[in-house]
Amino acid sequence: MNPTLLDLRGTPCPINFVRTKLKLQQLPPETLLEVWLDPGDPIEQVPDSLLIEGYIIQTIEPRQEFFALKVLRPA
Repeated sequence: MNPTLLDLRGTPCPINFVRTKLKLQQLPPETLLEVWLDPGDPIEQVPDSLLIEGYIIQTIEPRQEFFALKVLRPA
């Protein structure tokens, strides 16, 4: 199953975290969301904030000029 994609490149902190959390809340439990984040503060802060909220980080993949964060909404 392909993850739902949320492209937040160019979105500043903390807006990118808020948008990621809102999108995860709209998805059914155990759904995988792929979030595209810029290097620097976004990729450093968003995964930590999601972990604190109880979401499960599956992978963080470096891509050409951004990072692909795969996060799972728990059951």
